[in-house]
Amino acid sequence: MKYINQMTLKFESLSINESFARSAVSAFCVGINPTLDDIIDIKTAVSEAVTNCVVHAYPNTIGEIEIWVGLTQDTVYISIKDEGVGIADIKQAREPFFTTKSDEERAGMGFTVMESFMDGLEVLQNPNGGTQVKMKKKISKKLMEQGKIDG
Repeated sequence: MKYINQMTLKFESLSINESFARSAVSAFCVGINPTLDDIIDIKTAVSEAVTNCVVHAYPNTIGEIEIWVGLTQDTVYISIKDEGVGIADIKQAREPFFTTKSDEERAGMGFTVMESFMDGLEVLQNPNGGTQVKMKKKISKKLMEQGKIDG
C-alpha cells in the first residue's frame, strides 16, 4: 500500500499519555482533511486502545506503547501495540461487557467501542508478547466538497 504520510510514536504506558496519544493521532490526520465527526471517531478509538494498554498490558508496571499511523488520500490506518502480558482469549475479550477488571469498574466495552467508531478492527497477539490493535477509518468527504452546501 502506498501511504502519502506516516508516523510512529512511542511513549510510556502512563494514563496521562492517553490524551496526548489521541491528540497527536488526530492532529496528524488533519492532512487528509477529515470531518469533525471523523476526528471524534479516531480520537475515541485511539483513546480506548491506549487505555487498554495502560490498564491491561502492563499491570503494576510501566511499559512502552507504540502507535503507527499511515494515511492514504481517504483512509487512516492505525496500529497500537504493546509488549505486555497479552490477551489470553481475543475472541472472548472482544465480547461486549467482558472484562478482567470488574473490581475496578471496567465496563468491558473497549473493543466494541473501537469497532463501532472505525471501519475495520483487527486484534493480534504479538509473537514476542503483547497485543497489537489495527484499525482503519475511511475519511468522509466534507459536505462542501460534495457540492451539498455552498462555500
